[in-house]
Amino acid sequence: MEINHLILGEYQTNCYILRQSKTAKDCLIIDTGLQAEGLIDFLKEHKLNPVAVVLTHGHADHIGGLVLLREEYPVVKVCIHKLDAKMSEQTEDNIFTLGGEWLDIKPSDLLLEDGDVIELAGIKLKVFHTPGHTPGGICLYSDEGVVFTGDTLFASSVGRTDMAGGDMRELIKSIREKLLDLPDETVVYPGHGESTTMAQEKRHNPYLQ
Repeated sequence: MEINHLILGEYQTNCYILRQSKTAKDCLIIDTGLQAEGLIDFLKEHKLNPVAVVLTHGHADHIGGLVLLREEYPVVKVCIHKLDAKMSEQTEDNIFTLGGEWLDIKPSDLLLEDGDVIELAGIKLKVFHTPGHTPGGICLYSDEGVVFTGDTLFASSVGRTDMAGGDMRELIKSIREKLLDLPDETVVYPGHGESTTMAQEKRHNPYLQ
């Protein structure tokens, strides 16, 4: 799997572009950031075809770029967990309307559930439902030894839970039940900040001790 990493928008959201190989043109995108201009530039520069976007949760700093992405690539499919689908469609449910901009985002194409397996653009990912940051937060695991954790798990930290739908106890439970059994060498690609490994987080993350 080829993984390209972009940092997008004023909230410094990690966007991941996944391909079967360096020469593949079809790609799957994980999160778009609030502003997707950098993503569009990357796709055009490398002549990539975005088949689908998988959203780790419904906060606008992860989904706001969908507006521009869909303008440029109208047939791209959008996937989100069913419990966060409303957040991506109704901005009054989304705390990141704080910036004063209303997000006119169309409904997603595919609603996900725990245990689903996504197979798009030659990429296969298993969906782990990990509520706590939002009710429909998910992590995406590849048996190639990587997991994309959105705002569930960060390097030496975890997602904030002081927003609507957040619950710290539930978040820690999600991490312990869904992520801590992954192999130590699994590379963790979070929604913000630097990548890490499961071994590092199991041993040193203060929220998991």
